[in-house]
Amino acid sequence: MKKVVIVGTLDTKGNEFGFIKDTIESQGVGTIVVDAGIFEPALAPDYSNEKVALAAGYDIVDLRAKNDRGTNVKAMAKGAAAVVKDLVDNDLVGGFISMGGSGGSSIAAEVIKVLPVGLPKILVSTMAAGDVSPYVGVKDVMMMYSIVDVAGLNNVLKEVLTNASLAIAGIVKNKQPIEKSPKPLIGATMFGVTTPCVTMAREYLEKQGYEVVVFHATGSGGKSMEALTESGYFSGILDITTTEWCDELVGGVLNAGPDRLNAAALNGIPQVVSVGALDMVNFGPVSTVPSKFEGRNFYEHNSTVTLMRTTVEENAKLGEIIGKKVSQSTGNAAFFIPLKGVSMIDADNMPFEGKEEDKALFQALRENIDQSKVELVEMDNHINDEEFALAMAKKLIELMK
Repeated sequence: MKKVVIVGTLDTKGNEFGFIKDTIESQGVGTIVVDAGIFEPALAPDYSNEKVALAAGYDIVDLRAKNDRGTNVKAMAKGAAAVVKDLVDNDLVGGFISMGGSGGSSIAAEVIKVLPVGLPKILVSTMAAGDVSPYVGVKDVMMMYSIVDVAGLNNVLKEVLTNASLAIAGIVKNKQPIEKSPKPLIGATMFGVTTPCVTMAREYLEKQGYEVVVFHATGSGGKSMEALTESGYFSGILDITTTEWCDELVGGVLNAGPDRLNAAALNGIPQVVSVGALDMVNFGPVSTVPSKFEGRNFYEHNSTVTLMRTTVEENAKLGEIIGKKVSQSTGNAAFFIPLKGVSMIDADNMPFEGKEEDKALFQALRENIDQSKVELVEMDNHINDEEFALAMAKKLIELMK
């Protein structure tokens, strides 16, 4: 049986990590303890802090002498990630667990980045009740709120650590290999307002012998698809819903960062791209919308999501950005424009109907897409029309072949 890797700062939290180690081993599961602390550990590790520091190009003696917290955390995070990656590459790791406050959690987050999707990961953290995106990133990590600070083994912390330790031990003991689909994988992007289009395309592709992995274009969804594409998971990309660029440009809450639309293009993965939901910027409840946007066209999607219509100027800029991004393509690529609307609420007599806005978007795309690299297809359809959805699916199959 593979072992559970335990990564932690053993100089300040050795007893707490010892409790985790003992609990896991009581279940018949082995452990590998990696010390990411700076000073003398309170628990004997399998990989010393000296080895961890060296893996990051640092000397532990120098780190101790300077004792700069920021430098120490970065150094040990980098070293721990390198050590654990080597263990994973040698097929020794069945699971991962760590715990801490903001510092310990940030070290764990660096390690989590090198762990493959599917390998069990648990992080017990004081930060788990807030915004966990810096720690989760694009990985399938389970975060557990520690309730109390990780500072001494009291009854509350013992309950939490026991549950976390038994959980990781139980998964490692009982995890069975999942039969991999022999079908080629396709990554696709969807929003509620492009669901009909993506569903029709997905069902058609599945009937043709493909397996479609759909990502919710909520920022983290786009980042996840980009990361998996970069890792070579997909034979093709059906990037119907590029709305995350609205939030990146205007300042919404669901942006996927400036690298969105890079992975497929730069890695030569066949792709079909479109303009799904480029009519909207996303915010939380109405009360959270920044005052600078007062007077804009808003639509309350539900009690927790407020949408804001993109302007003519913003659409022109979106067309420029996306056109240039797609034109980076080193593999087969096509871009589809639905001339009658880009989302469920961008249609005749709908809240975000915007013919001038769409016109600006489409013109900017025409001007910025390099048609020597990317086939540009314009159809007199709405994005959610069956004809449009099937045309994109069929084109992707053609490009993959």
